[in-house]
Amino acid sequence: MIIRTSEYLYKLQPVRTELLANGSTPAEDEIINAHFEYLKNLSAQKIVLLAGRTLNTDPSGFGIVIFKAPSEREARWIMESDPAVKSGVMKAELYPYHTALWGF
Repeated sequence: MIIRTSEYLYKLQPVRTELLANGSTPAEDEIINAHFEYLKNLSAQKIVLLAGRTLNTDPSGFGIVIFKAPSEREARWIMESDPAVKSGVMKAELYPYHTALWGF
């Protein structure tokens, strides 16, 4: 059986915008570390293709995760299972996505 996957992107922004400018609290640090480990694990499984964030520290700052999932339902589950999203430290929006060029 062949399982076809599609690409998705989720955009992340901190709920508390001061996090970008002033840093995270100890509780947020713990959640952000779990978020990083979650994405690192999905990357090792070849689910996450790319993850990163902008370096601006004002409210326009955001992160993205580009990943593969067999359906939008499963993509939403992956996004909502992210510890930063699940805990409410970050809000997330899901988008269908297609990589047109890859420079590596």
